[in-house]
Formats: sequence, structure tokens, C-alpha cells
Amino acid sequence: MSVIIKPIFTEKQTAITDKYENRYGFIVVPSANKVEIKKAVESLYNVHVESVNTMRYDGKERSRYTKSGVVTGRTPSYKKAIVTLRKGETIDLFSNI
Repeated sequence: MSVIIKPIFTEKQTAITDKYENRYGFIVVPSANKVEIKKAVESLYNVHVESVNTMRYDGKERSRYTKSGVVTGRTPSYKKAIVTLRKGETIDLFSNI
């Protein structure tokens, strides 16, 4: 099983990637550590990783109105990793699409 779930394509992450040309964001398995994330990115994209920063996010509270009343719940929690590559290296995230 892979440690990386999917790359992040949000507007905020795209701005970070544009500002710092060698930083990319990924949603990863919550139990993964920085060493496992580094090895997974290096083997998957054939690049050299300088550093990995990780963040854990709680799920957001959501509610919706149904026939039976208001139903409340939470979205799943997740872990995000920001990967910094060596200078001059890039990842083409759109090549697999």
C-alpha cells in the first residue's frame, strides 16, 4: 500500500508551489512518518527530497437538512505533507492524467 493518497491541487497550494518552485503538497496516510513519505515521493517521481513538513487536520463539522430533521456529522480527518525538493528539480503532477 502506498503512503501517498493524492497530490493537492488547491488554489492555496498552487500559490505556494509558484512562490517556492520546489515545494509540493500531498495528502498522505495518517500513520505515515516523514521518512516513509520521503521514500515514497523519491521512488514515485524519481526526485531527491530535501525536507518533509507534515500537518494533521481534524475533519470539519457538517450538517444537512433532511426530511427527518437536521443530520450532523464530520468529514474525515487527514494528514498533509509539504515536500521540498532539491534546487532545480520539479514534479510534473499532470503527466499521469
